[in-house]
Amino acid sequence: MLDLAPHPVPGAAAELEAAGVRPARVLVVDDEPPIVDLVASYLHREGWDVRSAADGPTALELIRDWAPDAVVLDLMLPGIDGIDVCKQMRGFSTAYVLMLTARSEEIDRIVGLTVGADDYLTKPFSPRELVARLKALLRRPRTGATAAVSMVAPGLEVDGGRRLVRVDGVAVDLTALEFEILAVLVREPGIVVTRDHLFDKVWGVGYVADDHLVDVHVANIRRKLGDDPAAPRFVETVRGVGYRVREATG
Repeated sequence: MLDLAPHPVPGAAAELEAAGVRPARVLVVDDEPPIVDLVASYLHREGWDVRSAADGPTALELIRDWAPDAVVLDLMLPGIDGIDVCKQMRGFSTAYVLMLTARSEEIDRIVGLTVGADDYLTKPFSPRELVARLKALLRRPRTGATAAVSMVAPGLEVDGGRRLVRVDGVAVDLTALEFEILAVLVREPGIVVTRDHLFDKVWGVGYVADDHLVDVHVANIRRKLGDDPAAPRFVETVRGVGYRVREATG
């Protein structure tokens, strides 16, 4: 039996629950207790309900049983590492994932985003920045981001109401964040969308991150759509500017 309350819900979160409003649930997964305690203290100040796990298997069980809205996930974990935790949870959870890594190599960040993480921070990090990034993820709508059904390019169908994407009639499984990026791109087919505009629309105005974050997510979308970057059917790169979805013709 799991202990689902390693960090009791204090103050603001308890008041929200008493008023019938469920506070955001955030799971902190790290095997370093000082980091968990520090992060949890900042998250509690936001009125969020916080739980923690110190290893991969426990994290997966909590994600399945407790259904958090967001997961702060360390890359290096005992039992199952953060990459595999992210891979496995994407089979049953749409929780936003903010990955933490003590490594500075770019490849670790790319791999984390490729398996379904939404954002990343490199240790040491600012707890205030972590909170700001979680807020940006949690404020994004999970439903109704786009209008009705739109065939924006031959073979590509986006259903905003049901949050479905199909290529040649076959459903494509995108993460919540990948769907939001594609939704912004398809709103104006043929129009170039800059990376800054994507940051503003998907992560929120004022969100600070390097352009590579957008590039990796777009690469993931292309891969799932079966799109060849060298000869794209759907998403084109406008070098030095951003991206555009090819406009349907005829």
